[in-house]
Amino acid sequence: MKKFIKYLPIGFILIATAIAYFTGMYKYFSFENVKEHHKLIKAFTTAHPFLTPILYMLVYSICSALAVPGKVFLSIFGGYLFPQPLSTIYVVFSATCGATAVHLAALTALGDLLRKKTAPFLKKMKSGFQKNAVSYLLFLRFVIIFPFWIVNIASAFFGVPVRTFVWTTLVGITPGSFAFTLAGRGLEKIFESEQPFSIAAIFNIQLKIALILLGILALVPIIIKRIKKS
Repeated sequence: MKKFIKYLPIGFILIATAIAYFTGMYKYFSFENVKEHHKLIKAFTTAHPFLTPILYMLVYSICSALAVPGKVFLSIFGGYLFPQPLSTIYVVFSATCGATAVHLAALTALGDLLRKKTAPFLKKMKSGFQKNAVSYLLFLRFVIIFPFWIVNIASAFFGVPVRTFVWTTLVGITPGSFAFTLAGRGLEKIFESEQPFSIAAIFNIQLKIALILLGILALVPIIIKRIKKS
């Protein structure tokens, strides 16, 4: 039974990989496709108010676990499909589930393989995790310095407990998720008015400053600790 549990994360990742690449679903993550099928998508969402969130969270979790391109688009798409705060909740929950699957895989049977694949990145993050894992992990979630899936793996390698990993991920990705889903609320009007849409338009200087300040806030415990030592 213990051996079976050990390979559960691997099974999740392998199944998700097969779904993502054999169906080619990641190729459809574009604003052009949503715009083309705008009315059909809205009709399906209205007709299936319970099934749509489940399908959305399943797809997002898979993409989050596999580092499939299009995560930002999916966050905005969530805001397009669902009202606040549901859209933010769906995105945060799904991203955390996918990230936790990778974290668990790194803690168990896939650890050695993933360690070889990501060794150069892990060396750069080693000191931060060893000094103050919670603040450093929050900082990496608030301010995107390393790819999302690299942080998932590195936190496992440097001994971050699953409980700590889950709550810091939930807290850390919430501000960015809220910003992108909020931007998605305007997609319907943009599609109907034929206006152009770009990621750069929502990821403006104000949002960048806000995320950087949140990242600095996460470093406060480290600064206080050093002041006490000195």
